[in-house]
Amino acid sequence: MGQIAFFFLTGIGLSMDAFAVSVSKGLGMTKVNKKQTLLIGLFFGGFQALMPAIGWFLGIGFEKYITSIDHWIAFILLGFIGAKMIWESVRDEDDEGETPKDKGISIKELFLLAIATSIDALAVGISFAFLNYPIAWVTAIIGITTFVISVAGVYIGNFFGNRFKKGAEIAGGIILILLGVKILLEHLGYLSF
Repeated sequence: MGQIAFFFLTGIGLSMDAFAVSVSKGLGMTKVNKKQTLLIGLFFGGFQALMPAIGWFLGIGFEKYITSIDHWIAFILLGFIGAKMIWESVRDEDDEGETPKDKGISIKELFLLAIATSIDALAVGISFAFLNYPIAWVTAIIGITTFVISVAGVYIGNFFGNRFKKGAEIAGGIILILLGVKILLEHLGYLSF
């Protein structure tokens, strides 16, 4: 039972980046789109489950290559997507006579966000290989935990987004950029959480 609790807590820890991105996506929704919310949960939960499995199979041979660039990849992807959200929000405010609409979520954007938020899970999977943890249990627990937390994040973001519509999408973009900066600074040793 102790090992399952450890996997669950690992899943919560790994899913915090996905939670922040899910909140930012919920901020931009006028009304929670259940299909998009399910898609967000599946992408984030799926990638958080897949990455430790890949890391587990890769083992130590690639650890130094992955950990040396993972933070830069996450920083660039999150910064780019966050800046794009802010730019689109400001551009939409400048368009006269148009009412803001839900922009929807593209599969390409979800794919990039899922990779950016799950790269650390790859390194975790590598460490699990040396500890001889049962990878099927680990990935299932991490994936399910991230799915649930991501879906909850969309609803939380939407709750606040509908109350503060004007700056909600800008706030979502800022969250993504700050998340990318946080990941970069942590890996460079300037922050420790």
